[in-house]
Amino acid sequence: MQIAELEAEAARLELPAFDAETALKLGLSALRLARSAAAPVVIDIRTPLQTLFHVALPGATPENDAWALRKSNTALHFGVSSLLVGERLRAKGRTLGYQGLDAADYADHGGAVPIRVASVGVVAVLTISGLPQIEDHRLAVAALESLLPPRIQY
Repeated sequence: MQIAELEAEAARLELPAFDAETALKLGLSALRLARSAAAPVVIDIRTPLQTLFHVALPGATPENDAWALRKSNTALHFGVSSLLVGERLRAKGRTLGYQGLDAADYADHGGAVPIRVASVGVVAVLTISGLPQIEDHRLAVAALESLLPPRIQY
């Protein structure tokens, strides 16, 4: 995916509010999407301080849990999707190490998408791990889109 496309996507993925009930709805939406695709993924929703939703579907491994945490850390640190972070770094020929971040704790592969609330900013992150990075990212975006209010077309 192109950087401009990811930036435009991020701008429209803004929820009107977010709380534990919203996290549950989002997690269940991601779960339905993953199950319908028989995706062997981990789905994780967390704030900087608390895990709000976590499930590992059949075929997911403990390694997917570790990747989910590392991708979540990246999205929360930068306030944009882990895929966008990776694309920006690769475009400059840089790595997370250049930013002073340890690969044991951070990953710039797709799958972690920040949960942004209007007039507040990033409050949490939805992370999918277990598919190729673009598919992880797209699954997370599709789940977030399911919670967006309908757009009025003129």
